[in-house]
Amino acid sequence: MSDGMDMDNESQITLSRTIDANVSDVFSAWTDPALIEQWQADEAEFDAFEGGQYRFVTFAEDEAEADHEVSGEILQFVEDEKLVMSWIHKDEEDADSELIFVVDIRFEALGDERTRITLVERGLPHADAQTRIFSMEAWSAALEHLAELME
Repeated sequence: MSDGMDMDNESQITLSRTIDANVSDVFSAWTDPALIEQWQADEAEFDAFEGGQYRFVTFAEDEAEADHEVSGEILQFVEDEKLVMSWIHKDEEDADSELIFVVDIRFEALGDERTRITLVERGLPHADAQTRIFSMEAWSAALEHLAELME
């Protein structure tokens, strides 16, 4: 198991992770709502086809905080190879504010029981370094949870 993180430029983040699991199983963990709820979100809806919609909700730990919700469209869907989604996060405090990214995930089989995931988040530059670091840390933690689930 290995991972890497690159800050390509102000509007792109790239992470790579090798997981000791079959590529079909890893791909399913990104596209099956029951599996998504085991590592990425508390509540998941996912139309597993190009043009489908998805919605992920992570419940706030503190009642004073808002739940974290992202939604979007499946832009590309190539089973066991590629998943590209629009990634829209609405700001609960400012209903007119949205963060919009494209998340491009590539899956590469490295034999029967190893898979390399390369995740690229592209979009408008983050407002500041703190939000960019938060995004990198959140994706890194998500990939760690996925690896724990799969391995």
